[in-house]
Amino acid sequence: MATAVQTLPQPPRPVVWIRGFLNEELAPYPGRGALVARMTIAATLVMIVCMTFRIPFAFQGAIYALLISRESPRATLQSATSIAIVTAIGAAYLLGSVQVAISNPEIHFLWVISSLFLAFYAVSALTNYTMAVIFAIMVSVIIPLWDRHVPAEANVEDTLWLCLAVLVGVVITGAVELLFAQPRPGDKVILPISDRLSAVGKLLTCYSEGRTVDRNIEQEIIGLETRGTSTLRRILRRSDYSPQYSVEMGGVAALAGRLVDVAAALTQLRFEISATDRRRFRNLSLAVVSIRDDLMHRRIPAAVQFTASMESATFIPLLGEMEHTVALIPEVFAGCQSIQEYVPSPEDIPKPGLLSPDALGNPEHLRFALRGCLAAGGCYLIYNAIAWPGISTAVTTCLLTALSTIGSSRQKQVLRIAGAIVGGFLIGMGSQVLVLPYLDSIAGFVILFVAVTALSAWFMTSSPRLSYFGLQVALAFYLINLSEFKVQTSLAVARDRVVGILFGLFMMWLVFDRLWGTPTAVQMKKTFFTTLRLLGQFAGQPVTTDAKTAMAKSLSLGETINNNLDKGRALADGVLLEFGRSRQQDLALRSRIRQSQPNLRMLFITCIVLRKYRIRLPGFELPAPIKAAQEEFDTRLATALNGMADRMEGNGSVQMADMTSAYAQLELAARKASPQLQPQLTPQIQSFLILARRVADLADAMEKDM
Repeated sequence: MATAVQTLPQPPRPVVWIRGFLNEELAPYPGRGALVARMTIAATLVMIVCMTFRIPFAFQGAIYALLISRESPRATLQSATSIAIVTAIGAAYLLGSVQVAISNPEIHFLWVISSLFLAFYAVSALTNYTMAVIFAIMVSVIIPLWDRHVPAEANVEDTLWLCLAVLVGVVITGAVELLFAQPRPGDKVILPISDRLSAVGKLLTCYSEGRTVDRNIEQEIIGLETRGTSTLRRILRRSDYSPQYSVEMGGVAALAGRLVDVAAALTQLRFEISATDRRRFRNLSLAVVSIRDDLMHRRIPAAVQFTASMESATFIPLLGEMEHTVALIPEVFAGCQSIQEYVPSPEDIPKPGLLSPDALGNPEHLRFALRGCLAAGGCYLIYNAIAWPGISTAVTTCLLTALSTIGSSRQKQVLRIAGAIVGGFLIGMGSQVLVLPYLDSIAGFVILFVAVTALSAWFMTSSPRLSYFGLQVALAFYLINLSEFKVQTSLAVARDRVVGILFGLFMMWLVFDRLWGTPTAVQMKKTFFTTLRLLGQFAGQPVTTDAKTAMAKSLSLGETINNNLDKGRALADGVLLEFGRSRQQDLALRSRIRQSQPNLRMLFITCIVLRKYRIRLPGFELPAPIKAAQEEFDTRLATALNGMADRMEGNGSVQMADMTSAYAQLELAARKASPQLQPQLTPQIQSFLILARRVADLADAMEKDM
């Protein structure tokens, strides 16, 4: 990997990079304006209700109105219900446990530390990250309440008011989402895939007609490429669909995303289109439209094949790649009659556990909780020692920015500090000086509130690289202006909130970076190696006579691989925020891994289909000689993937595998087994060989890259 440093391209100037980054993240996309409008309406209604009926902690209800999931009406109701339940559980725990510690300072301190430890442990060990964060927020908000020197009844009352503010937020947000819900053909899984296929189809139509690509189509393609498919895969993981449907639709989503990536690259190239190329573009466009229509009507897409002789006669880059990708989509569902077969009945849906499977056995959860508790506990001790309770937001900062690696944590810290400066200093304090003194009614404040909320919501609907900034802008502004039932004119409140945030960021840097850190580059490399080995394990799984058991194992392992691919992509973003002597090496490693990620995902998707031939599902039966040759091919693929991981870890003695020769042997066995030994293979065997050849090409390409 050392040579990669020498070939690493020079990064763009910071100003140029920031401008391009913001243009990508803030560009409008279909549905973004409507989503921002619903978020703004919900938060504004929560503010008006809380201010009208003088419900304390209005900032809590307003911020939850922005946090509730809006992926679908059902997801919104589930998210709102979860927040309400976790809020009630958190309040019950805190009210029940604080009775033991309220009269003794030493026990009270132990109660605070124990609660912080429990909150961080929940963030690490719970399967539902949102529920864990809500519980952590409850802990960070209620602990300062019980440090006040007021009667216990007042603290209990304020805790219950906090729960009411949250309830107002979730009820109003759920009602707004249901009010604006519009039934559309398809669902939350099919529609995003349909949008991507539609955009690609329009681009291919332009090429097939020999005309210049419309600027709007090009911008739509680039926008879809920027957003990626991580949100769609997250929806599948959280949905109630069967594991088989989730994995296979996840494969279709990845293929659609890959198609968009290739299409976006194609728009940046200039080439001459011959009459033959126009026919190929037209055939490809018709295939994409047909697949989209089948998915929208819940039908399994018909098989697609493109003429190989035509492919060799063209010099248009990436066209063959698009044909391979499109042809692979129907193969994911081959052998099924209807997509509806995958939709489970409610009684067949397995309920996920509350804790992750390794919650009690993995020491990483304990170490994470100890680190977070050390940072937040240090903030708690210091702001009490200097009698400055106004900076108690430091504890909330620790809970909201704590992640398992430095880069990921630092990414949130950078966004949080930028959001605190914009939302606290520029907008919060700026409005106190320049706007609020001239307002004499709630109507004027509503206009200001709507403007700030809409700005924050627009940032929140960006990709994960920027969305946290919008949340922080809203939180800082709400903490300043929704803490009391009056126009906030004291600058001390804004000062204390922002200082608390900066203090919390410093403690997180000290504990997670300086004292007890795990570099993101190391974690990224480890995740990539693990994914390679898991994919090798997936390809080389032994054949069993029980197809149902074999399919279940493949689905479970496939879900793990898919999660690792998403995790690696997130960690690559975190590497950009790490500095030090090894930064150039880490960036070079990041560049190599990012280049290999698309091929690795395509290899995984193709292996999913080839696995059906190994299991011999209906419609995927092969003659015995070909089956034996496939087992040998898969074994060599598993060896090649494990060898890649070993060489990247520094084991130079591992020999490179030659998957091209492995495919040649497989093709020879297939030709010998063809009916009447004819050169022309049957369509089923031909499809199988196309997939196997694709696997061999991808594996060899990854070998060369590494």
